[in-house]
Amino acid sequence: MSKLPEIEKDREAWHAAVHGASCEELKAAYRRLCMLYHPDKHRDPELKSQAERLFNLVHQAYEVLSDPQTRAIYDIYGKRGLEMEGWEVVERRRTPAEIREEFERLQREREERRLQQRTNPKGTISVGIDATDLFDRYEEEYEDVSGSGFPQIEINKMHISQSIEAPLTASDTAILSGSLSTQNGNGGGSINFALRRVTSAKGWGELEFGAGDLQGPLFGLKLFRNLTSRCFVTTHCALQFSSRGVRPGLTTILARNLDRNTVGYLQWRWGVQSAMNTSIVRDTKTSHFTVALQLGIPHSFALISYQHKFQDDDQTRVKGSLKAGFFGTVVEYGAERKISRHSVLGAAVSIGVPQGVSLKIKLNRASQTYFFPIHLTDQLLPSAVFYATVGPLVLYFALHRLVIKPYLRAQKEKELEKQRESTATDILQKKQEAEAAVRLMQESVRRIIEAEESRMGLIIVNAWYGKFVNDKSKKSEKVKVIDVTVPLQCLVKDSKLILTEASKAGLPGFYDPCVGEEKNLKVLYQFRGVLHQVMALDSEALRIPKQSHRIDTDG
Repeated sequence: MSKLPEIEKDREAWHAAVHGASCEELKAAYRRLCMLYHPDKHRDPELKSQAERLFNLVHQAYEVLSDPQTRAIYDIYGKRGLEMEGWEVVERRRTPAEIREEFERLQREREERRLQQRTNPKGTISVGIDATDLFDRYEEEYEDVSGSGFPQIEINKMHISQSIEAPLTASDTAILSGSLSTQNGNGGGSINFALRRVTSAKGWGELEFGAGDLQGPLFGLKLFRNLTSRCFVTTHCALQFSSRGVRPGLTTILARNLDRNTVGYLQWRWGVQSAMNTSIVRDTKTSHFTVALQLGIPHSFALISYQHKFQDDDQTRVKGSLKAGFFGTVVEYGAERKISRHSVLGAAVSIGVPQGVSLKIKLNRASQTYFFPIHLTDQLLPSAVFYATVGPLVLYFALHRLVIKPYLRAQKEKELEKQRESTATDILQKKQEAEAAVRLMQESVRRIIEAEESRMGLIIVNAWYGKFVNDKSKKSEKVKVIDVTVPLQCLVKDSKLILTEASKAGLPGFYDPCVGEEKNLKVLYQFRGVLHQVMALDSEALRIPKQSHRIDTDG
């Protein structure tokens, strides 16, 4: 199958013009462009040469879109789908759904060939901070003691863990992990090695070996199995060797999909901390709800939590939970928000009896997690709750305005600059192609205008495409638009202009004047002798003329 890298612009134009069109509509559009670009219609040698090249490109684009298989591939996956190896062995007469399945299969095969070059590093760094001296200090008795004038904030515990995965074959993966912990001056570490094998589409098994300076060798076995399409089970058994002897442990989890968004879990744990736990988790596009009940040694508790997901660009989430058991009662509330492409920042306030008040700050950066639990007081002090709630909010908004926002703006400018540099040659070529297409359209446009004027039809007075600056606060930004009056007039047929939901940069006579930036199409047109005006987003469908576009000239 031809990769057709040089006709991507023309296929984009066709895709924009005929996506969802019938075979007859496709043929009509093809004949129209052939008449426009046919070399015999141009006597000037330069125009004739340009017309011949564009005519050939349109013909090749038509070959892609007129074939049901290649058109289905392009409609679903675009250029990357046509460039994937392996399509030549695919049986003809496939439906779009079958082609999608075949594409996913070929993609999986490509991923398998790259397994040896991939790892999946994950890590966690946790730093526990004791800040109880901020709220629970003695003011009078120790005011003369040296160094007592300032609250003492200490790091009382730390934990670091890291793991990497090394795919050995398509079904075997080696996992190496390690951790270091310290608390109040005492610490230790451990290292684990696991070998996981995918036995079938329904399950996998994992052997685990570990050792540490605080505990002896560990041998474990994990099994996962899909029992039905809605039910699965996970089992983990382990033998921990120590100076006190062998300590066995067994954990089994049975889960079932109760509906499309709800999963129920039953968990049995036998060993050092034996327990039985049942929970229901419901996860939707806008919320996450969990209810759980555990009976065990040493802890039994009931838990209910709710998280609301806002549908904004920052993926803001607000959550709250209540947990009550033999250990006491804990209420927790907090929020998290995306602060960059790969980073999510969250904070939560924990209020409990007898635990006191704590502030928990968490930063997820790609596959790394940084966690900072700050213990403020052992008592339920309103002042501690207030500062734990308000302090992070004030700090976040100050950092967002003074640091995060300027940083993201600078990063975006750098990315745009790199994108402009990498596509400069391609954009220049597309600009030249667009200018050549406009020159070839002149005679056809003259005839279209004459026909439209004779019937008081649709005349494109002016049309611009690109970046418009309408916000007064962005006066320093440069307007980047191109004149597309001729290309749009060339698309007018029977006093109508119809553009589908696709980027207009691929239309004949168009190109992208501002790569990576938001673009609009602004059209001033005349219909039945009356001026109309409309501005549409780059990927927005447009149909003119419309009564709502009419310019009110009263007064």
